[in-house]
Formats: sequence, structure tokens, C-alpha cells
Amino acid sequence: MIETALGDITQQCVDAIVNAANSSLLGGGGVDGAIHRAAGPELLAECRLLGGCGPGEAKATSGYGLSARHVIHTVGPVWRGGGEGESETLAACHENAVAVAAGLGCRTVAFPAISTGIYGYPIELAAGVAVAATAEALDRQDTVELVRFVLFDEQTLAAFDAAIP
Repeated sequence: MIETALGDITQQCVDAIVNAANSSLLGGGGVDGAIHRAAGPELLAECRLLGGCGPGEAKATSGYGLSARHVIHTVGPVWRGGGEGESETLAACHENAVAVAAGLGCRTVAFPAISTGIYGYPIELAAGVAVAATAEALDRQDTVELVRFVLFDEQTLAAFDAAIP
């Protein structure tokens, strides 16, 4: 099942939250910075051990100060006009994060709107890719039962609501 909510992903009571990380995994702005601040310094310490993360990949850590038991870090694409594999990379973020969550035994997962902030991915396009890839990933496993896209403003919420069939 896929649903949407307006709010703060760091406040979600789910098994795992997904972090729209940068490739260093060492924190940044936006959702990444908010997750690192809410989880506490232990998250950064564990991220230092992971050796970074490539675009479309997903790696898990503990949730530390968050309600979520796990943080799944994934690196979305930087929007360069749509002709450089951005949609494939964004789809891989969602597919790989769901697969990692399933491997951890997670039943509930919260995602932000990956790549729609400073990476510049147009929200309406990102929503369509994110929802379709997540639905396909959910169909390929039996563990994750609920994905909630937790969105920070009404425009993004409306785009994700419109993308859910």
C-alpha cells in the first residue's frame, strides 16, 4: 500500500525512514540534514563506516534518536534535463530502498520526495517515477506492507497524490 502525508519525516513512527542523502553520507541540507540532526551524532559515526553511496544505491544504518529503527540512505540523481538517466536512477533509489527495507524485516517505510530539493528534479515528474517504481518494488517482495511518502509542502503532496493510481 502506498499513501501520502504532509509532515516531517523525522517524526514518523515507521520501521524505516529513507534519507535523500548525498554520496558522502555525511549529512547535508534539507531532509538529509534534518535526519542527521534528529538521529544524533551516532548516525554520522555509523555513516562514516559505510564508504559513501552511489546514485541509485541504498545503504542502511540504525535510527538512533529517531522513532524509526532504521535509516535507509539513498542518493538521488541531480536533474540535468531528463536525458542523462535521471528517471532510471530515481527509480533505482526507490526499488533499492524497498529491497533493503525488506531485507531488514521492515513492514513500514517512509520516503521523502527524493531529488526534488537542491537536486532540482521537477516535482511532478519525480512523483510519477517514485510512485511507479515503489509500486513495482512492493510487488516483488512480501515484507514491506506500507510505504508513506512524507512531503513537506502542499504542492509536493498534490503531485504525489496525483501520481497514485
